[in-house]
Amino acid sequence: MTKEIKCPKCGEIFQVDEMGYAMIVKQIRDMEFARELKKRVDQFEKDKLNAVEKAVSETEKAFITNIALKETEITKLKASLKSEQILKKSEINEIISQKDREVSELKNKLDSFNKDKDIEIANIVVDLNNKLSAQENFIMKITNENELAEKEHLLREQSLKDQYEERLRFKDEEIARYKGFRARLSTKMVGESLEQHCEIEFNKLRSTGFKGSYFEKDNEVKSGSKGDYIFKDFDSDGNEYISIMFEMKNETDTTSKKKKNEDFLKELDKDRREKGCEYAVLVSMLEPDNECYNTGIVDMSHKYEKMYVIRPQFFIPIITLLRNAAQNSIQYKQELSLIKLQNIDVSNFEAEMNDFKDKFSRNYKLASNKFKTAINEIDKTIDHLQKTKEALLSSENNLRLANNKAEDLSIKRLTKNNPTMAAKFAMV
Repeated sequence: MTKEIKCPKCGEIFQVDEMGYAMIVKQIRDMEFARELKKRVDQFEKDKLNAVEKAVSETEKAFITNIALKETEITKLKASLKSEQILKKSEINEIISQKDREVSELKNKLDSFNKDKDIEIANIVVDLNNKLSAQENFIMKITNENELAEKEHLLREQSLKDQYEERLRFKDEEIARYKGFRARLSTKMVGESLEQHCEIEFNKLRSTGFKGSYFEKDNEVKSGSKGDYIFKDFDSDGNEYISIMFEMKNETDTTSKKKKNEDFLKELDKDRREKGCEYAVLVSMLEPDNECYNTGIVDMSHKYEKMYVIRPQFFIPIITLLRNAAQNSIQYKQELSLIKLQNIDVSNFEAEMNDFKDKFSRNYKLASNKFKTAINEIDKTIDHLQKTKEALLSSENNLRLANNKAEDLSIKRLTKNNPTMAAKFAMV
């Protein structure tokens, strides 16, 4: 990608690529950065010198003023108080010492100020260096990424070129093989030559790659039609895990009525279903100029389930692909079969458990009814015994009253209001 740059002097516009543009921007940034750095350093140096000169000037002025004042005072003291010269001289010495200390403190402050300025300038320089380093690292990173992207683009371009050349070479070989095959083809061979070709190709690999596989002509006619060949393969337990119905179609260039591959798909799908095959494959040399069929294996499952159309050179590859895919699914089929058996066992277990629940529920209802009847009978018996208990308690009460009355019976009570009996008992 190129960018336009306009010359500020002549106004001419010229174009540069991204790398050149980045280098120009870097040079400008470096120049601006160096100019700004020099400007700030010069400004700091100028400020430092001005501050130092100002501090020294102010200190000198203050010192001169103080000295002048002190000298005036000393002169006046000398003139007026000669007798106190020794004492005043001591005071003057003290004042001078104090001023020396002040001067020393000012010098220390000036040194501290210079150190702070130097430290600040050093920090600014370090900060600017860090920013410069970060910018350089960023530019280097961008440059590396651009170089890496360019290398990846070149590698991808080379890979695509190699793939294209390989496909072109493969296609040229197939065209040459097809032309040779068509050149050897005679009118008498049309119809059976393609079947013989496929059978020969399969038999070449039968003893090595397809040991134990079934590949024979379909001789069983159903509904007035049949396929050409049926392929089957089996697992180690003898269970069939893949089956393919093949139909071979061929015609010469001199055939007046040209047919299309789709003219045979419906009949092939019907034959596949009648023979119980899982896949259907049309091996065809029809429509030789149709690029859809010349590029490889064509999946026709959008029209007919598990249907493919191939050229003769893909006869062995499609058997291998479909068989390998089916072999990968054997384990899943076995697991699915095991799960189905487990589901059947679970179903049987659930049925037996439900039967047990029904029988247990029926027996529980019968026992519950008997239990309720027994409880009712017990309740009746308890009620009867309660009534008997109440009758016995009532009889006991009557006997207690009778006993109390018997105990209270005496001659005095018997003869009370009965003079005759009282006289008889008195005689006794």
